[in-house]
Amino acid sequence: MTLSTWPIFGHHWAVDLLDRGLRAGRLPHALLLAGPAQIGKRTLATALAAALICTGADRPCGECRACRLVSRGVHPDVRLVSASDSERGREGVLKIDQIRELQREATLAPMEAPRKIFILRELERANLPAANALLKTLEEPPPQVTLLLTSARPHALLPTIISRCQVLNLRTLSRPQVIEALTTHWQAPAEQAELLARLADGRLGWAVQRLTDTQAWEERARRLAEVRQLVGQSRVQRLAYADELSRSPAALLPTLTLWISWWRDLLLVQQGCADALRNVDLAAELAREAGRFDPGHVHRYLARLQAAPTQINQNANARLLLETLVLHIPAAQPGPA
Repeated sequence: MTLSTWPIFGHHWAVDLLDRGLRAGRLPHALLLAGPAQIGKRTLATALAAALICTGADRPCGECRACRLVSRGVHPDVRLVSASDSERGREGVLKIDQIRELQREATLAPMEAPRKIFILRELERANLPAANALLKTLEEPPPQVTLLLTSARPHALLPTIISRCQVLNLRTLSRPQVIEALTTHWQAPAEQAELLARLADGRLGWAVQRLTDTQAWEERARRLAEVRQLVGQSRVQRLAYADELSRSPAALLPTLTLWISWWRDLLLVQQGCADALRNVDLAAELAREAGRFDPGHVHRYLARLQAAPTQINQNANARLLLETLVLHIPAAQPGPA
C-alpha cells in the first residue's frame, strides 16, 4: 500500500488511518480534524473528500473527473461551508442560515458522486443556534452524507458535537518537514525556507501563505521595528501606540505574536541558545540587544506577553491590556542601538 497519491505533507499517521478506513469501508459519517490554525486541516479534509468519491484505482488518484473537480472546489457534491465574511476587524461567524442550507442540501440526492460531502471550516466560529442546528444533523445524518469538520479550538465546541464525531488531533509539522515541503514543492530558496520554517512554528499553511506575500513581510518588519522603538519611548508615546493598536483588532493578535517572538529570541540569546531563534534573519541585532536587558526582567515580561493572546480571545479589554504591556516593557541599559 502507498500513500503517495494523497496530496498531503506530514500527518502520515492520520493519512494512514484514513486510507485504511477508506479501503475497509469503515469511515465515520462525521469526522473532526482538530489542531492549530494553518497546519493542513482543510487540505486533509479536501483530500479525504476526493478519496471518498474518486473513481481511480488508487484513491485519491488526483486525475479522475471527481478528483479534479474537488481540487478546483467546484464538485457539485462537495460543499465547503465556512464562517461568513467578517466585519471590519472582526472574525466571521458560522450562522444558523448556513447550517439550514446545509441541511436542505443534505436531503437531496447526489448529482454525480455516490455521496454528498460537507466540509465545515473553523467550527469554533459557529454561533450557538448554528451549533445546535448542526447537532441535529450529527445525531440523525442522512445515509448518503459525510460531514468533515475542522477546528483550531476544539475546546470551544459543544461537547455533544465532539461526542458524535471521530476526532483526529493533528499536530504541527517538524521544521525539517516544513523546509522540505517549501523547497521541493514550492521551490523556495533554502535560506527563505529555513526562515519561514522557524517563523511558522510547524504551520505549513502559514509558511506557504507568506512565501510570496510581500505585504506580510513588510508588516512583519514594521511591527518588529515598533517593538524595539517602544523600549526608548516615553510613557505618553507608549500609551498613544497602545491606543492606536487597540483600534486595529485584526492586527492585534499578529502583532502580539511578533512581540512574543522578539522577546523570546532575546531571552534565548541571553541563555546561549541562539540556534533555536525564530527571527534568524535578525540574529546579529538580537545579539547586540541581548546585553542591554536583565534576563530576569525579560523572562517575566515574556510570560506576561504569552498570556495576552488567551486574554484577548476571552474578550479582555484590548486597550487596557495593551497599555499594561507597553508600560511593563523591560528597561534597557545604555548601549549600542
